[in-house]
This record gives sequence, structure tokens and C-alpha cells, in this order.
Amino acid sequence: MPTDVVAPFAATVAEIAVEVGATVEEGQTLLFLEIMKMEQPVTAATAGAVDRISVEVGDTVEAGTVLLVLATPEPSALESAARQADDPGPRADPGPRADRGTRGDLARVHRRRAQLEDQARPEDMAKRHGRGHRTARENIADLVDEGSFSEYGGLVIASQRSRRSLEDLQERTPADGMITGTATIGAAVHGAERSRVAVVAYDYTVLAGTQGWANHRKLDRLLDLADREALPLIVFAEGGGGRPGDDYLGASLLEAQAWELLCRLSGRVPLLAVVNGRCFAGNAALAGACDVIIATVGSSLGMAGPAMIEGGGLGSVHPDEVGPMHVQTAGGVVDVLVEDEAAAVAEVKRLLGFWQGPIDHGQDPGAGPDPEVLRDAVPENRKRVYDMRDLLDGLVDPGSMLELRGPVRVGDGAGGSWQEYAPGMATGFARIQGQPVGILANVPTHLGGAIDAEAADSATRHLQLCDSYRLPLVVVCDTPGFMVGPDAERDGGVRRFSQMFLAGSRLTVPVIVVIARKGYGLGAQAMMGGHLNVPLLTVAWPTAELGPMGLEGAVSLGYRRELEAIEDPVARAAREAELIDEAYAAAGGLNVASFGEIDDVIDPADTRLRIVQALAAARPR
Repeated sequence: MPTDVVAPFAATVAEIAVEVGATVEEGQTLLFLEIMKMEQPVTAATAGAVDRISVEVGDTVEAGTVLLVLATPEPSALESAARQADDPGPRADPGPRADRGTRGDLARVHRRRAQLEDQARPEDMAKRHGRGHRTARENIADLVDEGSFSEYGGLVIASQRSRRSLEDLQERTPADGMITGTATIGAAVHGAERSRVAVVAYDYTVLAGTQGWANHRKLDRLLDLADREALPLIVFAEGGGGRPGDDYLGASLLEAQAWELLCRLSGRVPLLAVVNGRCFAGNAALAGACDVIIATVGSSLGMAGPAMIEGGGLGSVHPDEVGPMHVQTAGGVVDVLVEDEAAAVAEVKRLLGFWQGPIDHGQDPGAGPDPEVLRDAVPENRKRVYDMRDLLDGLVDPGSMLELRGPVRVGDGAGGSWQEYAPGMATGFARIQGQPVGILANVPTHLGGAIDAEAADSATRHLQLCDSYRLPLVVVCDTPGFMVGPDAERDGGVRRFSQMFLAGSRLTVPVIVVIARKGYGLGAQAMMGGHLNVPLLTVAWPTAELGPMGLEGAVSLGYRRELEAIEDPVARAAREAELIDEAYAAAGGLNVASFGEIDDVIDPADTRLRIVQALAAARPR
């Protein structure tokens, strides 16, 4: 029997999807009506065959107009069909969706996204790997949890449409040379939480990783997102800085917001930079604004590349000689030097691990070093030097110490001859019974532990960093004080030393001070955050000696007239030694503790336990 299919509203016939005689199923689309620039389907209310089509494409119809007529089965036929539906028997497999074809619009998206992958540019990848480097996407894949990377702005291309074809830009400038997105990174050590992070990776295979107009917009977008969501930021900074030649409606490009947005993040979330290969100008500025720079041995890092240097009339410089690593480690610019990008990524994960919280070691006896080792860490002979890093190894969980700006220990022959920045001050992060802490320690093998200008700078920076990220600070003090003399003043000692006091006065995290040997003068006070009572706990070892200045200097100054009055040099020396011994007895930890100036004198073997107990008493931050 015939069934009319009518227009549900006034519209224009846009497409007729069936022909006369065609068999249709219930719900099958018969034709499309266009209204307000949108095409709406008209479907069959019942199964049947197309008996007549009453309209043509382009016809304007009113609501209720008959569009076509279906010849539908008689009721007896419908009952038979219903019985067959109850037991339909085997049906033909329509096959996988891929066999039925991919929509044109989706296929275009797939083709376009495929151009972003490394496989789309095999020659560039071969050149990159031939130099011993990884690609930007390979570094990201190694860094983040599998499947967690959500890319932002991947379809962006270089802003050069006035002089290059769209096809060329899509093929040769994927993501405009910078990959951005968010991801998660699992704890570096089992037990801590995952970190949600933002990642920026400049792609040196695309326009030398330069900063173009379009990728600056991407960077601003991601930095703003990191600010809003408090996401730690990891920047793979390799690249040549600002890019000339982009289409840009403007003159100066000085309104780029990246540096202001990045610095707004500073102190709120970890900012970590990886430098590999050549990193100049704007890329270097981004790295320099981060809290920690991890670099590979063969890198060159500088605030200008060869072209800008030569353009400024400063001569011709090879890219690898602009800021090689032996310069940047000695200057304290690079915090951690590693062999390659794989090692750099591993260090990023380690650093994030300290901010991911404590690790529960349970009752594992192997979780900590033998506590009795610390009893012999400092010689009983007060003039005998020792290795502070051996002491720290006995204090922190095995393998947990990550030192910043420490001795260069990379590669064959790459370490010993390189100058270390601030060799008199050890700074870094570690764990004590699974608890992440910052470490600050004097190194007596350099200037007897005296704090020179570089050491003060390094300490100040570390105090600020630990406070920013709410890491408790463990200080091992062994210093005769600030370095003095004309050389120290030429290094700006007065200003740089005083910065330690400013940073210490602003600490909001718990500070625990262990006085291993010397704790003299203003330098010792600066190591303690200002004075003996700033720390949550101040303890001394049996070898400790404290006072307003070094014992020898105090005796020489305080007893000058008495000593000068002794004409016999031998007798004078004997009397001076006697006075020093008396001063040492007064300066010893036990005597100082008897006045209540420090909290306790402890067995060095109990140091880890006392630190853990003190941190347990600190309020959560």
C-alpha cells in the first residue's frame, strides 16, 4: 500500500538519495532538505520500495508537500517479516570499517597529521641521527608516560605564506619547528606521585629550531596554560633564536610575551631546560630563565649566534665556540652536564621526582647507608681535610644525590681539566629515608671551606630554589667564614655575601643544620639562614667548633700584645698554641651546647634519624 513521505518544514530539496524502484529500510535516509544553510535528512518511517519521486533537486517545498511515495508491504507480509526478524539466521559480515572507505574530510585530517611525524621526513631524520642526536618527538616520547602527550598547535606552519606554497609549508615546516603539549610523567622512583607537566620542544630539523611568529603564539598559549594549571614546564631549548623572514604584520616583534609569561611561572612550578647542540639568542634566554639547565657535552649555549656576533662587528665565531660547555659550566650557567639527550631526559625525571613527594621505603634495610660510616667522615685531627661528598654519600639515601653545578664528571677526559663553578659550595637534591630534601654544604677541600663570591651566589640561588618548591633544606656546615682580602672585594664580596642573608631570611621551609666541624663568623650564620636559632634543628658533631671568627685569628687578634711581649719565638709559639687549645675547648660543641646556643651534640651515626624526626615535627607545606 502507498505511503506518502512529506516535508516536515518549508525548505529546499538539496539531495535525493534514492531512485524509483529502490528498496529501503525503516530509518534509511531518502533525501535532504536544506534550511538555514544546513541540510536535514528525511528518513523512511517504514520499510518499502520507492514508488514515485515527486520533487527534484532545487525545488522549494512547503511543510506537508509530498516528496515521494513508498510502496509498503501488506500487513500479512509485515507479520512474516517480523517472524523472520525473531530468527534472522546468519547475516553477511559487513566487513571492517576500513573496507567501507574513509570519509573524505577525515582522510584529509589523517594525511595532514601524518606530515607531523618523523617518518614523513626520512632525510632530515637520517641527518639528525647521523649527528648522534635524537628528534624532538623522540625526546618527548622518552620523557612522558606512553599515550599521555596531548599536543597543542601541531597543525601550525611557518608564517611564510607570501613566498612559499601551502603544500611546501605543510611538508617542510611541521608545527612551525616547535612541539608543545601537556602530559604526565611517572615518578622517577617507585612510590611517588605522577606529575602533570607542560612540554616545549624546539625541532632543530625545522628551520634550525628558530622562533617564528606562529610558534611564538603557540609558546604563549602553552605558558599561559601552565600558569593557569600550575604545570611544571620542561623546555628542550635547542635552536637558533629569532627567525628573520616570517610574514609579520608589525615592525619590532618586541611584543612577544614568552619571557614575561615564563618568568611569571618562576617560583611557582619547576622550570627545567634541556640544552643539546646549538642554543642561541631567544632559545638561550628561555633556558636561562629556567631553574635548572641540563646540557649535553658537545653543546654550545649563548645569548647570540654567529650571525648576530658578526653583525655586531665582533668578528667571525664558529657556532661551537660561542658558548661551549667548559665555559658554561665554569660560569655556573649549566647546572648538570650529561653525555647525551637520553641522559638529559633521565635527569629531568630525577629532578621532577624530588618535587613529586616522598618515597616509602618501609623497613627495607638497604634503603639507607650504614650510619656508622659518618663517625669517621670527619677526621679527629681538626686540621686534616676530608671529602665532603663522601660525607654526603653517608648521609643521604644511596644513589639519590643529584648535585647542581658540581664537578664535571662526563666522558673520557672531559671532566678533570674543566673548571668547576663554586667548588667551595655543594648544592643539590637528595632523599633521606625517602624524604626529598635540598642539600647545601661547604667543601673544605677548597679554601678550607671559606665562602667566596661564587659559593655565595650558588648558595643564594639554592636557598631560593628550595624555598620556591617547598623542599626542606639540610645544611652541612664546615666554614671558617666568608673569604676576605682584596681579591674577594674585587669579586664583589660585600654585595654577593649579603645576598645569602636576604635569601635565608625569606625561607619558609624547614632548615636542619648539622655542624660537622667549623662554624665561624658571618659565613656560618649565612649557612644557617641568619643565626643559630633559625633552623628547625641545629645539631653539632663531636668535631664541631663554633665562634665569631676562626680560632687562630681570634687568638692572634685578641692576644696580640701579650704574644708580642714574649721575645723568645719558641716560647711565643708555645703560648699561642696554648691559647688556641683553650679557645678550641671554649668553641667545642659540648661547651656551646651547655649555653643552649645549639640544640644538641650528637653521635654522627644518629644524624639521619635526627633529621627524619625533625622533619616529622615540621608542619606540612
